[in-house]
Amino acid sequence: MKTSPQSWQDFGIILGDTSGRDEVDVTCPQCSASRKKKNAKCLSVNISKETWFCHHCGWRGGLTRGEVERSNPYLWKPKVYAKPTYPVDLGVSDDVSAWLLNRGISVAVAERNRVANGFIYMPQTEQRETVIQFPYYRDGELINVKYRTVKDKHFRMVAGAERILYGLDDLKDQECAIFVEGECDKLSLEEAGFRNCVSVPDGAPAVGTKNYSMKLDYLERCAPLLDPLKEIIIAVDTDEPGYILQQELIRRLGPERCWRVTWPDGCKDANDVLMTYGVSVVREAIDGAKECPLVGVSDAWDFVEDYVQLYHQGMQGGESTGWPNVDTCYTVKPGQLTVITGVPSHGKSSFLDAMLVNLAQSVGWRFGLYTPESYPHARHLAGLVSRKIGKPFRQWEWSPAERMTEEEMHEGLQWAYQHFWYLGQGEESISSLSQLLEQAKGLVKRFGINGLVLDPWNEIEHDYDPHTSETQYISKCLTLCRRFARTYGVHVWIVAHPTKLYRNKEGQYPIPTPYDISGSSNFRNKPDVCITIWRDLENRTKPVEVHVQKMRFQECGQIGLQFLLFDPVTGRYTPM
Repeated sequence: MKTSPQSWQDFGIILGDTSGRDEVDVTCPQCSASRKKKNAKCLSVNISKETWFCHHCGWRGGLTRGEVERSNPYLWKPKVYAKPTYPVDLGVSDDVSAWLLNRGISVAVAERNRVANGFIYMPQTEQRETVIQFPYYRDGELINVKYRTVKDKHFRMVAGAERILYGLDDLKDQECAIFVEGECDKLSLEEAGFRNCVSVPDGAPAVGTKNYSMKLDYLERCAPLLDPLKEIIIAVDTDEPGYILQQELIRRLGPERCWRVTWPDGCKDANDVLMTYGVSVVREAIDGAKECPLVGVSDAWDFVEDYVQLYHQGMQGGESTGWPNVDTCYTVKPGQLTVITGVPSHGKSSFLDAMLVNLAQSVGWRFGLYTPESYPHARHLAGLVSRKIGKPFRQWEWSPAERMTEEEMHEGLQWAYQHFWYLGQGEESISSLSQLLEQAKGLVKRFGINGLVLDPWNEIEHDYDPHTSETQYISKCLTLCRRFARTYGVHVWIVAHPTKLYRNKEGQYPIPTPYDISGSSNFRNKPDVCITIWRDLENRTKPVEVHVQKMRFQECGQIGLQFLLFDPVTGRYTPM
C-alpha cells in the first residue's frame, strides 16, 4: 500500500459486515502478498479506536477521515519531522574542494553526492563556522543535512529532521550494500568504484553506551531498500566504538547475509586506507570481506576480532535484573537461553514480567512476547504499565493505594508501545516454534528486540514426529531456541511447567528443579540458565524465593538462592 489508508474499505472491510465486532483480523496490504501464507489474517484492526497493527511485519497506524484527524488519545500518530532546506546550486568552494582533495576525494564524486560548502552557527564553538554540507536524500527528496566544520571535527544535523542512511538512494536496484561509519568513508568507497554504499547518520556509540539498539531506528525507516538486499558488507571503523556498531548492525541486518571488512594495519576506516594506500587497496579490503561465521567449520582467524575484543574488554557479565541481590546470582546477557519453572501460581510469569520492565527502564531493552495464557493482552499490558508507574491500574477495594491517573495511564501506553510486541496473534494464531522464531527474527531486524519470551512452553503448537522420541524432539527445539539467541544476540526466556508435584507432610509443594519439567531432562541440559520461582502459598507475606539452579557462564552469575518481597498491588518486587 503506497499511501496511508483513508477508510476501512482500503483494508477490504465493510463496516456493515463486521457483525458488530470492534476488532477484525484481515490480510495485511504491506506484507501478505510476499508471504508464503498469502491469506494469513495477520493485521488486527480496531474499528472503534481507528488503529491497526500487523503481527507479522510490524506495520501500524491510525486512520484519518478527510482532512480532520479524530481526537482520540489512543490513536497512534506518526511523528512529524522538520524539512530542511539546501542550497542545491551552491557547489563546492575552493577551500572545501582543497579539503576533500587532501582526503583523496575528487570534486566529481563530491558533486555527484551534492556536497556543498556553507556557513552556519555551530553550538560546539558557539559561533558561525565554515562547514561542509552532506545532504541526505530518500527517493530524491531532501530528508536531512549533516554539517561538518572544516577547521575542527564538529558535527551537527538539522534539529527535528528525520534520521536516515546517507546515500540511501544509491541502494536502489542493488543486491549488495556496504555500510560505513561516516560520509567521507562513503565518498572514499565511491572513489574506489563502489557506489552501493551508505553511511550511518550518527557514527558509532561511545563505549559503555546503554540502550544502543534503539538508536538504530533509522534502519526501520530505510527497510524498503534494506530488506531485499542479499549481501551486506560491514566496513565500519576498527576502533572499539566501531566494533560495537558492527555487532549491532550484524544483529539487526541478519548475520546470514553480513560480511565483515578488515582494514590494513594502521588504518581506522575507508578514508584512512584511501589516503594511505590508494583505491586499489580499498578495493582489496572490500573484495576480501569475510562472511560472518554462523554454522559449519571455521578456523581461528574467523573469530580474530571477537578474540581481540575479548582480551581488551574481558569477560562481560549481563545486564542487571533490577534487583541487586538477584544480580549476584543472575544477570541477563544477550545470546543466552534461560528456562524458568515453578509450581503453578508461584509467580513465574509475574517475576519475569517485573524483570522485563526493569530491563526496559534501565537499559531500554525491547521484547517479543508469546504469552497466550495472559489473554486478553490488554490486561497483561496493564500489568506491565502498573509495574512501570508503580501504581495499580485499577482501584482495589482491599488496598488504599492510589490508582494511577489517566495521564499516567497514557504515559505508560506510550512507553509500552516502544518496548513490547506480542507474537502469535489473530484468529489464525501462528504458534508453532519455527513460526514464532521467524516472527521474532522480523522483530530483531525491524525494531531491534533484545529479548524473547515464550510463556508457557506447553502453549506452543508442537508437531511431534512419530519416529522421534519426545526427548529428541525437545532437544531439537531447545537447540533452535539457543541458536536463535546466539545468532541474533537476543536473550530467550522459556517458562515451562513441572510435572505434577505432591505436597509434603507440611502441606507445601517441594521446590522443583529443571529435571521436573514435563517432557525431558533437556530442560536442564540445554539452557544456559535455569531458575525456579517458589513461594509459600499458605503465608504470602513470606518472601518469594529465586533459586538459580544452573549458570553456564560464571561472569553472568552463580548457583544460589535470593529472596524478593512481592507487592500484589503494583506487581513489583523488592530485594530483601
